[in-house]
Amino acid sequence: MRKIERQIEVIEQLDQFIRLGETGTPDQLAEKLEISKTSLFQIIIAMKQLNASIVFDIKLQSYVFEKSTNFRYGFYTRQLYGEEVLEVSSNGTQSIIASVDFKYPSLRIV
Repeated sequence: MRKIERQIEVIEQLDQFIRLGETGTPDQLAEKLEISKTSLFQIIIAMKQLNASIVFDIKLQSYVFEKSTNFRYGFYTRQLYGEEVLEVSSNGTQSIIASVDFKYPSLRIV
């Protein structure tokens, strides 16, 4: 698996553990994610820079989101003005690529 794919997978897993309240301590979470504690902290810092409100709750002994937070990354198709278009979504920003039936799509930022 390529490095970027693994990083996205780790972020998705981290997001899921946080939502379930099952992260445990940083040591436990790093072990669950099969990464080093240093890598875990680097990922958490990067997520915070992208507006994820992650904090460690001492009472729960788990990471939590202070505010409602959604992680969505990938390629999606949807209807826009009656046409099916390809949408790339990352960190809450969206870009419409083009109609799915275009032979040579062009990039358009919305």
